[in-house]
Amino acid sequence: MAEKRRWWLLTYDVRDPKRWRGVYQQLRGVGERVQYSVFRARMSERELQRLRWQLEKRMAPEDSLLIIGLCTGCSGKVISRGEIATEAWDEEPPRWQIV
Repeated sequence: MAEKRRWWLLTYDVRDPKRWRGVYQQLRGVGERVQYSVFRARMSERELQRLRWQLEKRMAPEDSLLIIGLCTGCSGKVISRGEIATEAWDEEPPRWQIV
């Protein structure tokens, strides 16, 4: 049985350009960029914990990461403008796996 997936907002502040690139590439691999340092990703709790562990290895103590989980009701009420507005937050996005 597959784990339940939900939307997560991930935002970060990384002070070193080299570390920033690593964090950006890691998040780009699992989510969709919403704004400069904000991504959205639809993941299970297990996938989120794995991502947090990977990001901890890349980030320094002075860097910050904020993860906000959205319940089904909250994700259905997201108001957005621009490119991201064309895609619904209450639908499962297509999954791509890079091998």
